[in-house]
Amino acid sequence: MALNEADTCRRYVVPKLQTAGWDDDPHRINEQVAFTDGRIIVSGRQGRRKPGKRADYILRFRPDMPIAVVEAKPSYATPGHGLQQAKDYAEILGLRFAYATNGYGVVEFDYTTGLEREIEAFPTPDELWGRLLNSESLSAQEADRLLTPAYHLSGKSPRYYQEIAINRAVQAVLQGRRRILLTMATGTGKTVVAFQICWKLWSSRWNRTDDYRRPRILYLADRNVLVDDPMAKIFAPFGDARWKIEGGVANKSREMYFAIYQAIAHDERRPGLYREYAPDFFDLIIVDECHRGSAKDNSNWRAILEHFEPAFQIGMTATPRRQDNADTYRYFGDPIYQYSLRQGIDDGFLAPYRVHRIITTWDAAGWRPSRGELDRYGREIPDDEYQTNDFERVVSLKARTEAVAAHLTEFLKKTDRYGKTIVFCVDQEHADEMRRALNNLNTDLTSQNSDYVCRVTSDEGGIGRGHLSNFQDVERPTPVILTTSQMLTTGIDAPTVHNVVLVRIINSMTEFKQIIGRGTRVRDDYGKYFFSILDYTGSATRLFADPDFDGDPSIETEQHIDEEGQPTEDETVLTPEEESETDGGVIVDTLPPDDDGPAERRKFYFDGGQVEIAAHLVYELDADGSQLRVVRFTDYTAEKVRTLYRNAAQLREQWADPDHRSEIIDKLAERGIDFDELATIADQPDADPLDLLCHIAFNAPLRTRRERAQRLRSEKQDFFDQYGPEASEVLFELLDKYTEHGTAQFVIPDVLEVPPISEHGNILQIARYFGGENQLIEAVRQLQTLLYAA
Repeated sequence: MALNEADTCRRYVVPKLQTAGWDDDPHRINEQVAFTDGRIIVSGRQGRRKPGKRADYILRFRPDMPIAVVEAKPSYATPGHGLQQAKDYAEILGLRFAYATNGYGVVEFDYTTGLEREIEAFPTPDELWGRLLNSESLSAQEADRLLTPAYHLSGKSPRYYQEIAINRAVQAVLQGRRRILLTMATGTGKTVVAFQICWKLWSSRWNRTDDYRRPRILYLADRNVLVDDPMAKIFAPFGDARWKIEGGVANKSREMYFAIYQAIAHDERRPGLYREYAPDFFDLIIVDECHRGSAKDNSNWRAILEHFEPAFQIGMTATPRRQDNADTYRYFGDPIYQYSLRQGIDDGFLAPYRVHRIITTWDAAGWRPSRGELDRYGREIPDDEYQTNDFERVVSLKARTEAVAAHLTEFLKKTDRYGKTIVFCVDQEHADEMRRALNNLNTDLTSQNSDYVCRVTSDEGGIGRGHLSNFQDVERPTPVILTTSQMLTTGIDAPTVHNVVLVRIINSMTEFKQIIGRGTRVRDDYGKYFFSILDYTGSATRLFADPDFDGDPSIETEQHIDEEGQPTEDETVLTPEEESETDGGVIVDTLPPDDDGPAERRKFYFDGGQVEIAAHLVYELDADGSQLRVVRFTDYTAEKVRTLYRNAAQLREQWADPDHRSEIIDKLAERGIDFDELATIADQPDADPLDLLCHIAFNAPLRTRRERAQRLRSEKQDFFDQYGPEASEVLFELLDKYTEHGTAQFVIPDVLEVPPISEHGNILQIARYFGGENQLIEAVRQLQTLLYAA
């Protein structure tokens, strides 16, 4: 008798694996392992997940060291039937051995040799481990340290990609690679990876000189928030081994050190605290957000890394190589592991997004002052044609700021007024004006919660950090809106951010990805499945069009550029130590003076004029996972409908059948198409869903639900006449509900339990009017078929 897959696994596969020793401690057989969460598909204002990837078996040499994947198929399939799937999973999981079986035969693919062969039994754990060590040229001591357990007492084990990054980094250190780079998208848990790397090396007593001692490790970043939070939380298991280098004190008695560059770097006031430590003091340095200047050739922060040249150095960044971060890749070398934003979204670990491109009349056509126009301070505004790039840099336009604030307020009212929102402004002054405008447009809420909208920039100091902490707290409803400029572009973990708002031009892909990362956290328990990007400057739509955006990270041709090739002054990513002052590790926006002296204001302020929203375009992220692209929702819907149905006639034929209609609705929902959202964007709230789909996809005439219902009443009276008065009245009332609310009103028995239909009696009484339950269901089915007959 042929066995299905479950029976094959139970009767044959598990016993074979047990015979090979995979169930003997410390080895592990992980069964039915869901290693991704499943891509999130946005449908309307709701998110739903596709099924995640699930491996039948993952074989582990140690609990933290997966080594092979096994795919089982029914006994009637050939042994190698599941091998391609096993290989696909092995490549995703970074494993070197893939197996397929039907319970009787086994097929192996060995990535260390490239050989595929049929075998009688699964290899033993020691056999596979020996093959792996041989292919990786790992010594016995290196192998023992690589197998040092990770820290699991927190209750959260690393995800598959984090496990790959941890093991590859530890292996690279053990094998003597001194410069190591990990590229992982914002929101994928780089800090967790850094902690586990440090923990495994610290626990195994690895050190650069191979003495019997624990290593001295430095965790280095450019902002206090990037150091203080990990030190207090994720790195807490290190206990008293932790120490933050600050206040000019060079403590040398600990093992797990934390510091920001600014606290130890050379400046005009001090020679550099880092020189208090010998060049060979640290065994390992972790450089968080390493693209932010530490590896730049002419950076004085680079001097810190060069001083500690004997140490092993691991750089961590969220951004693939581009011209604006090429120095990072030149210094650390090619990444040993990369996990992109695209992969994170495909796996369901990161939230997808919807892009709103909003254009004001002044952004669309430019703004020009009247001849002799004076600004707020009585200065004549130079006669020129000012564009988006000039707004809030050269000239401050109060009416534009207020128009943006009004539009954002209306957007929140339509979606969620308590949906946490970060507004990126041009500078601190602009952030303050935006905060004030938003506050005054939401006085019904600010009168109850004075912190509903707050500015968080370096000027606020401790108060701003307090607002930020409350904003990050998922249990606190306020603050809801934070206005900022540079401070929140990176390193801020706020898992329930629903809206990222761009009111300043972003020219750097590196900074753009960091900003987008503010919204990519997923929180299923709080209903956070996706986020919106509101783009008032065109930055998002322009950078999404860049072919490098969200593609798999790739290494570009290395290109050195001279002084003339550096980014212009319009570039918005600033190397902090060169173009900003710092205050306690937080980037401070500086206001460069005019040529007339430091007391002069750097821009003109125009408080008059009227500005309106000229256009609001909505773009969608492709939901099928084939590529990350930005398309109009109506165009996207038309494309998906045409791939499913050849023409309008085929779609109408299937839609008329209630069962087929449910399948159509499910198929479209899986592709992120929600009818309420489609009707809103197409500005056709009264259209029947079928007619709206046919109109958008096949340019068919558009009908409203009322027109369909009236046609049925007038042309198919004989259908209603075959039933008694009560039954006919029920059918007419069903049509009325359809006219008002749509096809969801044909769901039996739910619709029979609400007025006015429920006034005819209970469900059994209503069914009797039609001659019984089956006749009632058939009548409603026939009503729907006739409704969509033409």
